[in-house]
Amino acid sequence: MLNGIRIIEVEGLGPGPFAAMLLADLGADVITVHRKGGAVTPGMPEKSLLDRGKRSIALDLKNPGDIETFKALVATADGLIEGFRPGVMEKLGIGPEVCQQINPALVFGRMTGWGQESPLSHTAGHDLNYISLSGALWYASAPGDVPQTPATLVGDIGGGSMYLAVGLLAGILNARTTGQGTIVDAAIYDGSAHMMNLLLSIRQSGNLNPTRGQSLLDGPHWSRTYRTADGGFVTVQCLEPKFYAQFLELMELSTDADFQKQFDKTLWPLLTERLAERFASQPRDHWATLFAGTDACVAPVLSPEEAMAHDMNARGTWVEHEGVLHAAPAPRFADQPAWTPPESPTRGQHNADILAELQQTLHKE
Repeated sequence: MLNGIRIIEVEGLGPGPFAAMLLADLGADVITVHRKGGAVTPGMPEKSLLDRGKRSIALDLKNPGDIETFKALVATADGLIEGFRPGVMEKLGIGPEVCQQINPALVFGRMTGWGQESPLSHTAGHDLNYISLSGALWYASAPGDVPQTPATLVGDIGGGSMYLAVGLLAGILNARTTGQGTIVDAAIYDGSAHMMNLLLSIRQSGNLNPTRGQSLLDGPHWSRTYRTADGGFVTVQCLEPKFYAQFLELMELSTDADFQKQFDKTLWPLLTERLAERFASQPRDHWATLFAGTDACVAPVLSPEEAMAHDMNARGTWVEHEGVLHAAPAPRFADQPAWTPPESPTRGQHNADILAELQQTLHKE
């Protein structure tokens, strides 16, 4: 879908590389500028799956000759991704003003936690800090529990990478009409707050309480995760009465007077305890089998490896390639072929090819 679009990615961590991978998955030519002679980030593999489908050139962005190569790459690109603290690219002499003088249609994508301009823009932070201050962490637990979300998914990926990718694509579409690029200021703080609008629309209807544990999504017994006899977990979220009725029937609770009062908040704590006892009486797979194929809105909590082995993976969502587990690109397009994970490059693997392409481009000009 993005065939013909070129993105230059300056090596970074987390949300920037993920956004670049997403664009590469969709067919963009993504060239990652890795640090020349740079060591692999501790804890990360030599060939990261976040680099799948990309090409790599190794440059020293403090070297004048390599800076000229970088500028030549910018001249060929539709978009650029960088994730440094504000001002770092400018100090290197390749900030948006310089790059857009070279290529006026360039969309310059900037990925930070706190934004380019804010009271905290020059301070350090991580995923959990951004979403806690933005309000996105508030409802992320059962009542009384410590708020906790899946690591990086709400902040780095949801509030960061996805908004950066959308911003880049919007900017590229506009540039193709106007010939003028833009600067995308993608802040995890902003994106994670923006995602709260769905919950705020529920609050607008009166069904989301500012007090944790008093709302339809974080308080009821029918919107919880329960521990099973074998130490596993199942999720329950049968909001609609017709789904709740099916849940009660399968749990053999249809005639219980208290459980009939689905929306009585005073009963929620007691009914949660009763369901916790019942779910704890059988292993996870017992409940998974009981509810499979029903509209009761109950599902087991699976690890990625278990998800790959589940019947739902008939879609090919999970793929193992050369011992590495990958999730396939999303969304899907009706006319695209089946997907297999493309290779991830080593640092500088494509230096010669990319430099040769730049030479050909200069020769044509």
